Amino acid sequence: MTRWLTEAVPRGRVAAFRTLVYLFVAADLVVFTPWVRTRVSVPGELYQPLLVGRLLPLPTPTPALVAVLFWALLVLALLAATGRAHRLLGWSVFALYFQWMIVAMSYGKVDHDRFGLLVALAVLPTAGRARHGDPTRSEAGGWALRVTQIAVVCTYFLAAWAKLRFGGLDWATGSVLARAIIRRGTELADLIAQVPYLLLVAQFGILAFELLTPVVFLLPERWRQATIAFFYSFHLVTIATITISFIPHLVAMTSFLSLERVRPVVWARRLVARRRAAEQTSAAGGEDDGEQPPTPPLAGPAPAVGPATS
Repeated sequence: MTRWLTEAVPRGRVAAFRTLVYLFVAADLVVFTPWVRTRVSVPGELYQPLLVGRLLPLPTPTPALVAVLFWALLVLALLAATGRAHRLLGWSVFALYFQWMIVAMSYGKVDHDRFGLLVALAVLPTAGRARHGDPTRSEAGGWALRVTQIAVVCTYFLAAWAKLRFGGLDWATGSVLARAIIRRGTELADLIAQVPYLLLVAQFGILAFELLTPVVFLLPERWRQATIAFFYSFHLVTIATITISFIPHLVAMTSFLSLERVRPVVWARRLVARRRAAEQTSAAGGEDDGEQPPTPPLAGPAPAVGPATS
């Protein structure tokens, strides 16, 4: 079990995952959850913190507190994405984002798509130094990615367990997807809903899919990658039909991927180098196409000098 938990991975994969996670945190503040800043405009008595918020305890959010939290987290997340000071910046980002999520989820609605991301933020400071493209393998980095993978799979499995615990088989035989389509369905969902019994089959399929997700750890690497691709396709269909994105969860799920092969900085440098080479070639061609002085005729043998013969 210890060998499996600490299976070494390339440091380049850890660096790529770290950059992706911290950049998403910054994007989450300004794109996906900017509404958290508006929550403090409601009366303070409506703030009912989660259990962890009551145990710590955390103060009731105010406009000033949330503004400081927002700007500090935004700056630190962007700095952490560089990979420098990974412990100091990593722990700081985790603590601030954890409080940001407590503020977001303490007004009556709790999303479960951020569990894997929070676990990733908690373990990344322990992954050690990592540079993009570094093939050196690291057990500390492998442990951080493995724990994140476990959190991703637990998100699926525990979601199925909650469905069975609170809804039983009635969840699969009821009108869960039909209600979701009525509330937030797309035109594609409307077409699917017209097929008899398809929604019921889909609900049984969702339960089976979520309960079987732990099997991904038992598969060979090749089949594991194909299974993760199926996971992403599942969420693609979810977005296309009932507009539920699960983007934080999808970011955490990249812990299964060989991210060290994706090197945008190297690609950008190569693209710039190619453009410069093309510009230089074009400039050289332009010089060749300019007007050149006329070339004198080649000198032939000198004509013979002497009397003309008749």
